[in-house]
Amino acid sequence: MSRSVFLEQVKVAIRSIKGQALRTTLTVGIIGMGIMALIAMVTATESLKANIVQEFSSIGTNTFTIKPKRTGGITHGRRKAPTDPISYDNVRRFTKSIMSNKQVDLTTSASIFATSTAIISRGTKRTDPNSQILGVDGNYLKVSSIPLSEGRGFTSIEGEQSPAMIVIGSKIVSKLFEEWEEPVGEDIMLKGSRYRIIGVLESRGSGFGMSQDNQCLITIPSARRQFSDKNRSYSLVCSVEKTENIPYATEIATGAMRMVRKDAPGKDSSFEISQSNSLVDTMIEATSGITIAAAVIGIITLFGAGIGLMNIMLVSVSERTREIGTRKSLGASARAIRTQFLVEVIIIGQLGGSVGILAGLGLGNLIAIFFETPFVIPWIWIFIGLTLCMITSIASGYYPARKAALLDPIDALGRT
Repeated sequence: MSRSVFLEQVKVAIRSIKGQALRTTLTVGIIGMGIMALIAMVTATESLKANIVQEFSSIGTNTFTIKPKRTGGITHGRRKAPTDPISYDNVRRFTKSIMSNKQVDLTTSASIFATSTAIISRGTKRTDPNSQILGVDGNYLKVSSIPLSEGRGFTSIEGEQSPAMIVIGSKIVSKLFEEWEEPVGEDIMLKGSRYRIIGVLESRGSGFGMSQDNQCLITIPSARRQFSDKNRSYSLVCSVEKTENIPYATEIATGAMRMVRKDAPGKDSSFEISQSNSLVDTMIEATSGITIAAAVIGIITLFGAGIGLMNIMLVSVSERTREIGTRKSLGASARAIRTQFLVEVIIIGQLGGSVGILAGLGLGNLIAIFFETPFVIPWIWIFIGLTLCMITSIASGYYPARKAALLDPIDALGRT
């Protein structure tokens, strides 16, 4: 088939589509809804995955975290007792033990969650009562790979003391300062105490329902003084210079922590160690179920759209029998008739796919904006969506196209 003949068939197909605009619009809408559901859910999921990688991988693949072991359930008819939190004394003894161990180059950082309902004020300006306060040591920013946009973090000496210093997030800056004002060096009030701003955290958006830009860092002694750490657990993050040293460093940290926690030989550890990269893999695997659900919903909707598309084409064949008979009598082959109808369904399918992809990208990224996760364009799934539309179009349109191609021209011209 020559290029000019194919282009002519495309023009005829477009005229036919315009001639049945209502039915075409409905079919395009049905196909678009299926693709929109698929792309929107996949876009939102990919945005969440990107946020997970950003939040946890920023810590680095050369780090691991020590936290109290989660307990639950019943053993031998008795409910398991909750694990004791990692105390400040545990942190100090563990850090001292690691620093005295010359066999491994291991850097540790401790932090404690103080509150998520703090109000920060400066003069007459106040934040909402949802600011998060973390108590950290001098290694926190370095080990956690959290960047600063201005100023500096705490030194090792400052981290062991209770200075009236604070590092604030970018959202707090926007609440308390004008664009032309410089926050570093200014004083703010936190729970009746005055703090001098020494640094501003770089904007990182939200992660797991918590805004990373709406938090403040103070030293651990300051957090203990203002918020108390009774029955609260500290989190320990450890890092090594080389990723290949992680297994050995983990063994050293496990032995040191078991001694600090006085875990009896042969008994399970009262804490757990998790690596950031394994946690990323686990959480991404958990979100893959959403992607599968999106694919199933999209395929089911496309199946329904395919039935509707086939019905439209069958009706179109019935209404255009005289046109088909005329073209055949003028020399059009069965192949040319079949190609024309297939071109029509492919155009309709791709129109529906394009509309659905654009709507899905918009909806998915609106969800991402709402949860403050990164903007993403899932190119692979866009290709899959267009391919599904193509398959649906051909599968739905082949039978009507074949039926049109097999019409006898004399019978077709004889119909009224």
